[in-house]
Amino acid sequence: MKILSWNVNGIRAAEKKGFLDWLTKQKADFVCIQETKAHKEQLEEKLIHPASYESYWFSAQKKGYSSVACYTKSSPLEVHYGMGIEAFDIEGRVLSLEYSDFVLINAYFPNSQDLGKRLDYKLDFCQAMLHYCQEWRQKGKHIILCGDYNIAHKEIDLKRPQANQQSAGFLPEEREWMSQYLSHGYIDIFREFEPGPDHYTWWSYRAGARPRNVGWRIDYFTCNPEMKDKLLSCTHQTKVMGSDHCPIELNIKS
Repeated sequence: MKILSWNVNGIRAAEKKGFLDWLTKQKADFVCIQETKAHKEQLEEKLIHPASYESYWFSAQKKGYSSVACYTKSSPLEVHYGMGIEAFDIEGRVLSLEYSDFVLINAYFPNSQDLGKRLDYKLDFCQAMLHYCQEWRQKGKHIILCGDYNIAHKEIDLKRPQANQQSAGFLPEEREWMSQYLSHGYIDIFREFEPGPDHYTWWSYRAGARPRNVGWRIDYFTCNPEMKDKLLSCTHQTKVMGSDHCPIELNIKS
């Protein structure tokens, strides 16, 4: 089973840069996208129903902001829009597809912003997400949580850690939450396969950061520990353009 996740930084902009061609070539079972910046009614049919996929969209109340979507080749038992918490759900940040033995959670975590302006909101969201995942586990479901976490967990996860100690996404409180989340047994799947440095998923548009690979790893696949034996590979599609993020890919035994 092949699952892709990508912060597209605007689905309509990404479509103009080859998103649908990429989607067709991937032949993935699931494609989770974040920061679509669109409401479904604003989109052309080719984005809503590309060949062989059905899609689900969860958008922020504010147009042109945040929002997530999932493409799937297999109909879920149920689609869950949000986490049931209005403060987060009005920003269209979480969309979950439930199947018989697992739930695929597509999430766009908040950015804590300069000077930690939204840090409290971010940490509240993170704690709510941990609780949400734990609830699914208590129901006997495997968990796959993918998306843009907006957190570089460790110094190895960004090119210039010393220069970014006070930067959004690398604040001590954010990193501590990630450690707390993983302490519950959740697996950072990419690190199961690649322990080394210089692997990133986001690059600033400024100063040629991407060609020089001055980036951050802030997009993740994580899962509950009981899924470890099903994991086959997890990679970054760093050569795929169209956004300031690159797609990330997970392959697991179905």
